[in-house]
Amino acid sequence: MKLLTLHDLNKVDSLSFTIEGRFDATAGVERALTPLFDALEKHAESWMPTIVKSKRKRQYSREAVWRALEERRDEYGSIIGLYRLESPAVSLGLDLALAQGESSFHSRLDVQPLHFFSGVDACRTLVSVARDWATRYPVPYASAHSIADEQLAGSPSFGRDDREARRDGFDKIYELFWLNIFGPKLVESVGRERMLSTPAHLVEELPNGSVLLVLWPTAAEFASEEARVAQARAHVHLRPDLDFDTVLCTLKERSAALVPVEPRFHPDVAPFLLRLLDEVAISERQRKIAEFNAFRPPVPDEWLPVALSSDVANPERVLESYGDLSEGLVAALHTKVPSIMDETAESLTDLDLFFWREDFPKRYERHLIDGHTAPALGAYLGDVLVRRLGGTWVLRQKMEESQVRVGKRVWLPFLRARRYMQSCQSLLDYSLTQFFHEVERYRP
Repeated sequence: MKLLTLHDLNKVDSLSFTIEGRFDATAGVERALTPLFDALEKHAESWMPTIVKSKRKRQYSREAVWRALEERRDEYGSIIGLYRLESPAVSLGLDLALAQGESSFHSRLDVQPLHFFSGVDACRTLVSVARDWATRYPVPYASAHSIADEQLAGSPSFGRDDREARRDGFDKIYELFWLNIFGPKLVESVGRERMLSTPAHLVEELPNGSVLLVLWPTAAEFASEEARVAQARAHVHLRPDLDFDTVLCTLKERSAALVPVEPRFHPDVAPFLLRLLDEVAISERQRKIAEFNAFRPPVPDEWLPVALSSDVANPERVLESYGDLSEGLVAALHTKVPSIMDETAESLTDLDLFFWREDFPKRYERHLIDGHTAPALGAYLGDVLVRRLGGTWVLRQKMEESQVRVGKRVWLPFLRARRYMQSCQSLLDYSLTQFFHEVERYRP
């Protein structure tokens, strides 16, 4: 198993715990952060990180942590990552801001999959780590919750512009998550008595005046009917200005948006659409699956029942020019799309994904696309049909009329490439992946 990345977090829902704490580093960073790792090693046995990464990867140990922090240290601080390669996958980022007086750290812990926390015992381990960290390192606010539901809630901006959100932070109860830690300032703004009387699974006052609040026994059941009712009750208790029915309705809508939808994609574009899903925010995945299930691309009509006869005087020269175009595309994209050098069906799907990620038809000037990219792509597509499906070029003076014979049909790769590059929607409607699989059906 590889290290858990932000891209991986878009594929399967995870539990994310974010916390910003303050500490005094005048006696040394190691001494200041020792309680942080004490708590981790004491409570996180079933999801304990095993790898420490800075400029290099090391097996987890205290010494490895201190060495990694020193390797990445500069005048502003240090940043390292801790990971777990076994299931559950874990990514723990630790970003230190070091100053002469009070220093601070920002930590984001992601544990995947979320259903690891379907048991009470596993959830207790996370609560214990959160309690110990918040007790030792004063925090203004911290939370742990499903990444997908956090996104639907609009965290961390909650409808504010980025500048306002950075300036004010979590300065009032915008949302309640599965686990919440409210710093003394936030507690006093709500009222300590009100905060401590919140209807929830666990409400605990910490020694430094913070309050730990856990809404439901298990994190993985956050979207259940009962958990949503508990979430709405607690939120309205802390925010009497809110309406219970309105809050609950919003929570139920979020739960509905996360109900799994089975992919039933058109088989010719399924390889492309499945890859596109990984580019969509985890909170939008089920909606996008439903959208892709309904998507039916136009049946490819870039073909002729009878070949136009070749009208070029020097076929070798024309083929050489097509080869130059294809090689130019490979040279331009081989670092971003390494498989382009293989000229396979998978290469075409990788190109589909690349052009979609780049918003290519929108970002690049039309005369460059029509004059260079589309012709080069047409030559490359034709070469793939020749190499992988046994096709034969039938060359014409007008490039867009040049054909590749496969079975009883002749196909027009340059026409397909031109249509493909018309818009971002065209990348879906006229995908290279679909075209290849349509031609494949006519292979003798």
